[in-house]
Amino acid sequence: MRYRDLKIETQRQAPANARTEGFAFLVRAGYITREGDPSLLGEQALARLNESAKNSTDLFTELGLPVIQSEADEIFFSIPTGSVEILLCPSCGYSARRETAKFKKQALPTEPALPMEKVLTPECHTIEALANYLNIPKEKTAKALMYTRISDGKFVFVAVRGDMQLSEAKLKKLVGEVRLATEEEIVISGAAAGYASPIGLENTLIVVDDLITQSVNLVAGANEAGYHLKNTNYGRDYKAKVTADLVMANAGNACINCGTELIENQAEILKDDSGFWLEDILDAMAEVHHDDKGLTLPVSGAPFDVYLMQLPGKQVDTQGKAEEIYTNLQGTGIRVLIDDRAERAGVKFNDADLIGCPIRITVGEKNLKEGMVELKPRKSTENKLVQPAELAHTIQSLLKTTK
Repeated sequence: MRYRDLKIETQRQAPANARTEGFAFLVRAGYITREGDPSLLGEQALARLNESAKNSTDLFTELGLPVIQSEADEIFFSIPTGSVEILLCPSCGYSARRETAKFKKQALPTEPALPMEKVLTPECHTIEALANYLNIPKEKTAKALMYTRISDGKFVFVAVRGDMQLSEAKLKKLVGEVRLATEEEIVISGAAAGYASPIGLENTLIVVDDLITQSVNLVAGANEAGYHLKNTNYGRDYKAKVTADLVMANAGNACINCGTELIENQAEILKDDSGFWLEDILDAMAEVHHDDKGLTLPVSGAPFDVYLMQLPGKQVDTQGKAEEIYTNLQGTGIRVLIDDRAERAGVKFNDADLIGCPIRITVGEKNLKEGMVELKPRKSTENKLVQPAELAHTIQSLLKTTK
C-alpha cells in the first residue's frame, strides 16, 4: 500500500496523555490516535494480527510476548496500567483473575456446637458494627447477601464468612445472572435487611461458601430488625441448595496448588473464550518491541513486511525503480508499504524507524548506478546491498528468520 493512501501522520514527540511507552510509540508512529482509536495504518496491523491468529499454533511465541496463562485458558499481558487485576503464584505459576481465583482457605479451630441464642444487637447493620458490638472477630460471623435471579425471579440468599468478600463472578457462574434484591423482595422472603440469615426462609435458593460449612457457632441475622442469632451452624440450623467456593481471593492468600502466598498484578487480557483481543495485543507488542527510534515489530504482527522508500536522483529515475520494485515484491506475496511522499531523506528514514516494519528497502541513485539497492532489517545496525532481481528471495529468507 501507499503511504499517502493510508494518510499516515507521524509525530516527533510523545503525546502528553501517553500512559505507557508503547502507547506513545503507537501514537507517534500513526497507528492510533491520541484517544487510542486505530488509524488506517492501525487497522492494517490489526488485520495482520487477525490473520496470524487464525494461522498460528503459538501466536504469542511468534510475537515474542511474555504472557501469563490462567487456569481458565485466559492469556494476560502484565502491565502496570492494566485494567484487569490478577493473582499469581510465584512458585508454581498458578494465575487467575482476582474475582475467579481460588485459594487455600483457613478453617476456624474446631469446637463443640453450642445452642442457638437470640440476642439484641441494636444498630448493627454491618459485619463491622456487629463484631464490635459483640466483641468477636469478623470470622465468627456469617455475612448475608441477597439477590434475585434475572432468568426466573428466584430469590437467592448467599452466606459467606464475615471476614470474606463475595465474588459475584463466582456466584453468577453457579446460579446465572443476578441483580441485588429489592427491599420488597427481601421482606417477602422472610428476611430482614441488615439482620438476615438463611434460617427459616422458604421459596429461596440458598447458596453458601464452602468455608461456612467448616465454621461452627457463627453469629448470623435473626431475620428480625435489631436481633442476631449466636451459635448458628450449617447442617443443624439450615442447609443450602448450592455449596461452593464463592469468595474473592486476595494477595497474601495461599495458592490453591502449593500454598505459596499469591501476589497481585495488573494486566490486560490478550485472549479469552471470546477470542483474541487484537487491540490489546497491538498495545502489548508496542510495549515489548521498540527501541529509542521507534517500533521494532515482529513479522507476524507488522502491518507490512517491507518499508520501501526512494531518495531523489539527478541522473537515475529512483522513483520509477522504486515503483517497479513495489510491483514485483507485491507479486510475490510480500507486503510492502511504499513511501511515495516528496519528503527529505531524513524524514523518511525517521518515519521508517518509527513505523517499525521488519525490513527497510532504500532505492538511491548512488547504489542504483552499481545495480544495487540498500536492504536493512529494522533490528539490525548494519545494511547490505542487494540486486533488485534478488530482493524477493532475500526478503523471504529474512522474514522466515526474523522475529
